[in-house]
Amino acid sequence: MIRIAAVLLLALGLVACTDATQDLTGPTEPMGNFLLGHAEVVTEKPAPSKLLVSRDATPEEWIKAMDGALETRFRRFDGDSYYHLGVKVIAYSLPPPIVPGKSALHVTATIYDDANCIKMNPKVHDVMVIQVFETRLELTREEQMQRLAETAAKDIEKWLREKMESDGWFTEDYKPARNAPKIAGGC
Repeated sequence: MIRIAAVLLLALGLVACTDATQDLTGPTEPMGNFLLGHAEVVTEKPAPSKLLVSRDATPEEWIKAMDGALETRFRRFDGDSYYHLGVKVIAYSLPPPIVPGKSALHVTATIYDDANCIKMNPKVHDVMVIQVFETRLELTREEQMQRLAETAAKDIEKWLREKMESDGWFTEDYKPARNAPKIAGGC
């Protein structure tokens, strides 16, 4: 019984330690006509909230980490219609190695259709990343931030693919909602 529990814990640990960018090493599965125009990252003002016991991270550090993760993940698509991503960093937790806790990141995402000059999701999409099984003893604060940002970018892609399936986003069949909010200032 103890051996089974040990094997299960080891398996869970290995699954949890997988790299959020591992799927980027193979061929890119197209996402309809999606082509990234701009990815704009901002933070909560004056700064993202620190949750629980956490090391500090500046808004500029979060913008850099999140922007890099979005660029890496979404620049690989070569569709023929531009879409823009807006991401806001809301809160985070970067516990030091000796303090029990979970690394976490909360961001919101919005997608804009350049051709129709509209905001595609009327409400922001919340993405919450919580890393339970991690080896913080081996990771620097910057590496923790990078892993969280990469996982959030992957979760945003997963959401976009789900919307493509359920609502026809990024396809020829996509019909914008009549009440879709127009982009202020135009495209």
